[in-house]
Amino acid sequence: MSEIKLDALDDYRYRIARNETLGMRTDVLVFSSPVLIEHVKKDQSLGQAVNVATLPGIVGPSLAMPDIHQGYGFPIGGVAATDVEEGVVSPGGVGFDINCGVRLVRSTLTRADVKGRMKQLIDQVFRDVPCGTGTEGRVKLKHGDIDKVLENGARWMVEHGYGEAGDTERAEAGGAMKGALPGKVSDRAKERGAPQLGTLGSGNHFLEIQYVDRVHDASAAAAMKIEKDQVVILIHSGSRGLGHQVCTDYVALMNQVMPKYGIQLPDRQLACAPISSSEGQSYLGAMAAAANFAWANRQGILHFLRDAFGRVFGTDVRLELIYDVCHNIAKEETHVVGGRRRNVLVHRKGATRAFPAQHPELPPSYADIGQPVFVPGSMGTASWVLTGQPGAMAETFASVCHGAGRLMSRTAVRKGKNITEERRKLEDAGILVRSESRDGILEELPEAYKDVDEVIEVVHNAGLAKKVARLRPMGVIKG
Repeated sequence: MSEIKLDALDDYRYRIARNETLGMRTDVLVFSSPVLIEHVKKDQSLGQAVNVATLPGIVGPSLAMPDIHQGYGFPIGGVAATDVEEGVVSPGGVGFDINCGVRLVRSTLTRADVKGRMKQLIDQVFRDVPCGTGTEGRVKLKHGDIDKVLENGARWMVEHGYGEAGDTERAEAGGAMKGALPGKVSDRAKERGAPQLGTLGSGNHFLEIQYVDRVHDASAAAAMKIEKDQVVILIHSGSRGLGHQVCTDYVALMNQVMPKYGIQLPDRQLACAPISSSEGQSYLGAMAAAANFAWANRQGILHFLRDAFGRVFGTDVRLELIYDVCHNIAKEETHVVGGRRRNVLVHRKGATRAFPAQHPELPPSYADIGQPVFVPGSMGTASWVLTGQPGAMAETFASVCHGAGRLMSRTAVRKGKNITEERRKLEDAGILVRSESRDGILEELPEAYKDVDEVIEVVHNAGLAKKVARLRPMGVIKG
């Protein structure tokens, strides 16, 4: 868009002022740095953020996190809030992998404990945690169980032996979002999802065995019971084929009904409907059900991960969930906008919720430090643990980045690469990788992503989230 004018507000904020000729109803606020913003300019993500600013009922600016890159309709790394009474809901503002998210697990092991047994451990985890496109899981549902999973999420898994009682206490929404309507999920979506419960998936999904490289905030780390050189595990997965089908179904439906509501948008991928409409309510009920499937899915992965660690190190080894947070979701929340409290629907598309300390939705153990936020980098670099800060509540509807952000397309990063050579490079760096496919590794090489440390500096220095610990990978499972 040649009409886009990007103004630097300070070292970490950029603005695209409202332009009525583009149909914008509000500004675009981009959190970035001089280095990262040059990457952003190379794709269509800023234009997509401008398009988001045209949504009916949008409240506050259209937001872009420092990991922003081009997505479907909304940019990945995009956040937008719409008024619950006058605004719309857009499936593209959530994405096809509803409640794609991460959970961080702490262990009672140290880096030294696993160093000589990493190959044995990574091979065992690869056997015990199903991964890959179309892979069936080890959780076998009986007739009618899928609706119960869609309603109760991770709680259903724990109640049926796939977890521990404390697991759901340390998950966003208790691992089960209210308002789920399994009846609004198509039979096709249920057919796709039911066999995949407890599986990692493919693409950018992963399971990483990591160690705590550095601790930046000792008190927050202590609250999460993590310390230097401790072994932790980061799980990144979502709602699999079920969530994808829900999004597909409702994008098609909303494209059909937009004329009925007099909605015209610059991009069909922003297909939406009024939140209060029957279509909007149906989507939100189906989305919540898919989100619950994702929480159940990650709970299943944790259960089988515990089995794998037990087989290698014995049953005395403990794996405990630190927290589970989603980064593809739309949630009704109350925020102060323009000096007054408003009920809004916050679309987070590749963005992580980051509530500050004392927020009522936080588990008691984290009330004094703020919500744990996990930001994966790439399998050859690092991941970060952060905590939400008051600045996020004031500026971004309590949202921050969800990863490093893609820099190269999957096709571009694969070009000219040799799988044997790339594996060797990673192993030379002390990182063992197992994958169901060659492309599962080549498409996710470290050079495909932005510098995660640079991304973290933006949200830390902008006051959105605070650095707690840096994690380094030792073993990676890819689909």
